[in-house]
Amino acid sequence: MRISARVATAVLSLAVAIVPCTAQATARPTAPPSPSSVTADTRPADVVRGGSPESAVDRVADFYGAYIDAVHDGTDRLPDQLRAHYLTRDLQRRLAGWEQANHADGVLRAQDVPRHWEVRNQGAGAGHVFSIVTLTWGSPQHPTYTRIAVRSDLRTKLISDIKQG
Repeated sequence: MRISARVATAVLSLAVAIVPCTAQATARPTAPPSPSSVTADTRPADVVRGGSPESAVDRVADFYGAYIDAVHDGTDRLPDQLRAHYLTRDLQRRLAGWEQANHADGVLRAQDVPRHWEVRNQGAGAGHVFSIVTLTWGSPQHPTYTRIAVRSDLRTKLISDIKQG
Protein backbone atom coordinates (compact mmCIF):
# COMPACT_ATOMS: atom_id res chain seq x y z
CA MET A 1 0.00 0.00 0.00
CA ARG A 2 1.40 3.30 -1.04
CA ILE A 3 0.58 6.70 0.56
CA SER A 4 0.62 9.79 -1.61
CA ALA A 5 2.95 12.63 -0.72
CA ARG A 6 -0.02 14.90 -0.04
CA VAL A 7 -1.62 12.47 2.41
CA ALA A 8 1.72 11.90 4.17
CA THR A 9 2.27 15.65 4.49
CA ALA A 10 -1.25 16.16 5.87
CA VAL A 11 -0.83 13.34 8.42
CA LEU A 12 2.56 14.71 9.51
CA SER A 13 1.14 18.24 9.87
CA LEU A 14 -1.75 16.93 11.91
CA ALA A 15 0.58 14.94 14.16
CA VAL A 16 2.77 17.99 14.76
CA ALA A 17 -0.31 20.07 15.63
CA ILE A 18 -1.71 17.45 18.02
CA VAL A 19 1.47 16.72 20.00
CA PRO A 20 1.71 20.13 21.74
CA CYS A 21 -2.01 20.09 22.59
CA THR A 22 -1.77 16.57 23.99
CA ALA A 23 1.26 17.49 26.08
CA GLN A 24 -0.61 20.44 27.55
CA ALA A 25 -3.79 18.46 28.14
CA THR A 26 -2.02 15.65 29.99
CA ALA A 27 0.16 17.88 32.13
CA ARG A 28 -0.87 17.63 35.78
CA PRO A 29 -0.60 21.05 37.42
CA THR A 30 -0.26 21.24 41.15
CA ALA A 31 -3.48 21.76 43.03
CA PRO A 32 -4.40 25.43 43.45
CA PRO A 33 -4.37 26.85 46.94
CA SER A 34 -7.68 26.78 48.74
CA PRO A 35 -9.69 30.01 48.49
CA SER A 36 -9.25 30.61 52.21
CA SER A 37 -5.45 30.59 51.91
CA VAL A 38 -5.14 33.20 49.17
CA THR A 39 -5.73 36.91 49.00
CA ALA A 40 -6.40 39.25 46.10
CA ASP A 41 -2.65 39.73 45.78
CA THR A 42 -1.79 36.02 45.60
CA ARG A 43 -4.84 34.53 43.85
CA PRO A 44 -3.81 32.88 40.57
CA ALA A 45 -5.14 34.67 37.50
CA ASP A 46 -7.03 31.59 36.27
CA VAL A 47 -9.09 31.14 39.45
CA VAL A 48 -12.71 32.08 38.80
CA ARG A 49 -15.92 31.80 40.71
CA GLY A 50 -19.00 30.12 39.40
CA GLY A 51 -22.53 29.51 40.49
CA SER A 52 -26.09 28.78 39.54
CA PRO A 53 -29.28 30.80 39.97
CA GLU A 54 -30.90 27.51 41.06
CA SER A 55 -28.61 27.17 44.08
CA ALA A 56 -29.63 28.99 47.26
CA VAL A 57 -26.05 28.74 48.56
CA ASP A 58 -24.65 30.26 45.36
CA ARG A 59 -27.16 33.09 45.71
CA VAL A 60 -25.94 33.74 49.27
CA ALA A 61 -22.38 33.92 47.93
CA ASP A 62 -23.48 36.21 45.09
CA PHE A 63 -25.29 38.47 47.55
CA TYR A 64 -22.41 38.72 50.02
CA GLY A 65 -19.85 39.32 47.26
CA ALA A 66 -21.88 42.09 45.63
CA TYR A 67 -23.00 43.58 48.95
CA ILE A 68 -19.48 43.78 50.38
CA ASP A 69 -18.22 45.35 47.14
CA ALA A 70 -21.02 47.93 47.20
CA VAL A 71 -20.46 48.85 50.86
CA HIS A 72 -16.69 48.95 50.36
CA ASP A 73 -17.05 51.18 47.30
CA GLY A 74 -19.42 53.55 49.12
CA THR A 75 -22.14 53.08 46.51
CA ASP A 76 -25.15 54.97 47.82
CA ARG A 77 -28.23 52.97 46.78
CA LEU A 78 -26.79 49.63 45.67
CA PRO A 79 -26.63 47.97 49.12
CA ASP A 80 -30.35 48.70 49.63
CA GLN A 81 -31.17 47.49 46.12
CA LEU A 82 -29.25 44.26 46.74
CA ARG A 83 -31.12 43.77 50.01
CA ALA A 84 -34.44 44.27 48.22
CA HIS A 85 -33.49 41.70 45.59
CA TYR A 86 -31.95 38.97 47.77
CA LEU A 87 -33.66 39.28 51.18
CA THR A 88 -37.23 38.62 52.22
CA ARG A 89 -39.23 41.69 53.24
CA ASP A 90 -39.57 40.34 56.75
CA LEU A 91 -35.79 40.00 57.08
CA GLN A 92 -35.27 43.52 55.73
CA ARG A 93 -37.63 44.82 58.42
CA ARG A 94 -35.90 42.83 61.17
CA LEU A 95 -32.44 43.97 60.00
CA ALA A 96 -33.56 47.60 60.17
CA GLY A 97 -34.53 47.11 63.82
CA TRP A 98 -31.28 45.28 64.61
CA GLU A 99 -29.23 48.04 62.94
CA GLN A 100 -31.00 50.78 64.87
CA ALA A 101 -30.36 48.98 68.17
CA ASN A 102 -26.75 48.00 67.40
CA HIS A 103 -25.52 50.93 65.24
CA ALA A 104 -23.97 48.47 62.78
CA ASP A 105 -24.68 46.84 59.42
CA GLY A 106 -27.03 43.91 60.02
CA VAL A 107 -25.92 41.95 56.96
CA LEU A 108 -22.27 42.07 58.06
CA ARG A 109 -22.99 42.28 61.79
CA ALA A 110 -20.27 44.95 61.96
CA GLN A 111 -19.51 48.63 61.47
CA ASP A 112 -16.64 47.99 59.05
CA VAL A 113 -16.19 46.09 55.79
CA PRO A 114 -14.40 42.71 55.82
CA ARG A 115 -11.41 42.12 53.59
CA HIS A 116 -12.48 38.60 52.57
CA TRP A 117 -15.58 36.40 52.67
CA GLU A 118 -16.42 32.72 52.20
CA VAL A 119 -19.74 30.89 52.04
CA ARG A 120 -20.19 27.22 52.92
CA ASN A 121 -23.26 25.03 52.61
CA GLN A 122 -24.44 23.72 55.98
CA GLY A 123 -27.27 21.54 54.72
CA ALA A 124 -30.99 21.79 54.15
CA GLY A 125 -34.19 20.86 55.94
CA ALA A 126 -37.77 21.93 56.51
CA GLY A 127 -37.84 23.94 53.28
CA HIS A 128 -34.68 25.91 54.06
CA VAL A 129 -31.02 25.89 53.07
CA PHE A 130 -28.45 26.86 55.67
CA SER A 131 -25.11 28.55 54.92
CA ILE A 132 -22.25 29.82 57.02
CA VAL A 133 -20.60 33.05 55.88
CA THR A 134 -17.09 33.54 57.25
CA LEU A 135 -15.86 37.13 57.19
CA THR A 136 -12.16 37.90 57.52
CA TRP A 137 -11.09 41.13 59.21
CA GLY A 138 -7.77 42.77 60.06
CA SER A 139 -4.45 42.44 58.34
CA PRO A 140 -3.19 39.34 56.54
CA GLN A 141 -0.64 38.95 59.33
CA HIS A 142 -3.26 39.16 62.11
CA PRO A 143 -6.65 38.10 60.74
CA THR A 144 -9.76 37.74 62.82
CA TYR A 145 -12.94 35.98 61.76
CA THR A 146 -16.65 36.21 62.34
CA ARG A 147 -19.22 33.70 61.23
CA ILE A 148 -22.75 34.48 60.19
CA ALA A 149 -25.51 31.88 59.94
CA VAL A 150 -27.71 32.48 56.91
CA ARG A 151 -31.01 30.76 56.19
CA SER A 152 -32.54 30.79 52.71
CA ASP A 153 -35.98 29.65 51.64
CA LEU A 154 -35.60 26.65 49.35
CA ARG A 155 -38.59 27.57 47.17
CA THR A 156 -37.82 31.27 46.58
CA LYS A 157 -34.01 31.17 47.15
CA LEU A 158 -34.44 34.41 49.16
CA ILE A 159 -32.39 34.93 52.32
CA SER A 160 -34.84 34.78 55.20
CA ASP A 161 -32.60 35.03 58.26
CA ILE A 162 -29.13 36.30 59.21
CA LYS A 163 -27.69 35.73 62.67
CA GLN A 164 -24.31 35.75 64.32
CA GLY A 165 -22.95 32.24 63.77
